[in-house]
Amino acid sequence: MKAVSLSGSLRENVGKKDAIKNRREGLVPCVMYGGKEQFHFAVSDKSFRKLLFTDQVYIFTIELAGKSTNAIVQDVQYHPVTDNILHIDFLEVLPEKPVVISVPVKSEGTAPGVLKGGKLVSKMRKLKIKALLQDLPDFIMLSINPLDIGDSIKVKDVKRDNITFLDAPNNVILGVRTARTVVEDAPVEGAAAAGAAAPAEKKEEGK
Repeated sequence: MKAVSLSGSLRENVGKKDAIKNRREGLVPCVMYGGKEQFHFAVSDKSFRKLLFTDQVYIFTIELAGKSTNAIVQDVQYHPVTDNILHIDFLEVLPEKPVVISVPVKSEGTAPGVLKGGKLVSKMRKLKIKALLQDLPDFIMLSINPLDIGDSIKVKDVKRDNITFLDAPNNVILGVRTARTVVEDAPVEGAAAAGAAAPAEKKEEGK
């Protein structure tokens, strides 16, 4: 998983007034927990915008008071109107402790069902996984080569070494469904067949 370095400054005061002051100065109040200590600090708002508004997941190496700590974003609070970042929770990542995180899903290949007119449908853009820091992937790549119309890939179908998948096993990640045009054609054909049979039935009654 990609690592991004981030420099922060410890907050001397923790409270609503201090948080408002930080935001006015272009800083985002943050907290980091999960290790031996809990840290309250602030980082530049500009440091986060390009990193948070993306599907990419990062491990952050946070520099605080001369000490480097690995962490992942656990929660982000946004302003309900402006979408400005109000607060970020970080979870400290320890080498010997498994991490729970959601990573993007990507697909590769060509599905036979799509070549036949079907449509590839993505149901889950991210998968929740549990793994050690060194085993965390940037994303989960799925091959769609075996998928015909009506086929799908479920969480239980995905296996990776040293990774535990935490979503419901029967959840569909992606699949190939019948295109709408094909569905709409079916009733028309059925109606035509019924219409063709009608005169024959009438003739029988007359006889």
